[in-house]
Amino acid sequence: MKLLQLESVPSWLESLFASELAFAVLFGVCILEGAMLLRFMPSELVVPSAMALIGASIADVVVIVAVAVVGTTVGQFLLFRLVRRAGREYVVRKRWFPLTESRLERLDGWFDRWGGIAVAGSNTMLFVRGLCTVPAGLSEMDDRTFLALSALGSLSFQSILAGLYLLGGHLLVF
Repeated sequence: MKLLQLESVPSWLESLFASELAFAVLFGVCILEGAMLLRFMPSELVVPSAMALIGASIADVVVIVAVAVVGTTVGQFLLFRLVRRAGREYVVRKRWFPLTESRLERLDGWFDRWGGIAVAGSNTMLFVRGLCTVPAGLSEMDDRTFLALSALGSLSFQSILAGLYLLGGHLLVF
C-alpha cells in the first residue's frame, strides 16, 4: 500500500482545491481528465486529492464524486463528438492523444466484441480509462447511449477511488 502523496498534486492545484472555488476547479480538472488532456497529475489522484483537501465527510464525498462524474462525462462527450467529426486519422495523428494505430485496433476489437459495455468498462479500468470513447465515436452509437455508459463507468471509477480512500484509512493501492 502506498500512502496518498499530496506532493503529487501540483501546489497551484492544491491551493485551488483548498479555496472557495474547489468544486469549480474539480469540475474543470475532471473535464480535462475525461477529454484525455489531464497531463499534470494522474487521473487516479483527482478524487482522493479532492477528498483530502476539500473534505471526506459523507456529504463532501457525494458531492465530490458527483462533480467528478459529471465533469469526466462532459470531457468524454466532447472527445466523443470530436472523434465523430474529425475521424480516426485525426486522433491517431495528434500528439496530445495517447493512442497509436495498433492500440486503437485493439480497442476497436474490444468495442466490436463487447459493444457499449466496453465504454463503461474502460472508464472503470486503470490505464485504458476512457479510451473506448474513440471507437464509440467512430461507431453508430448515439449520443444518449454514450453519455449514459460513460457516466456509469465514471461513477464506478470515482466511487471505487473514493471508497479506497475512505476504507483504507487514506491509503491507496497503486
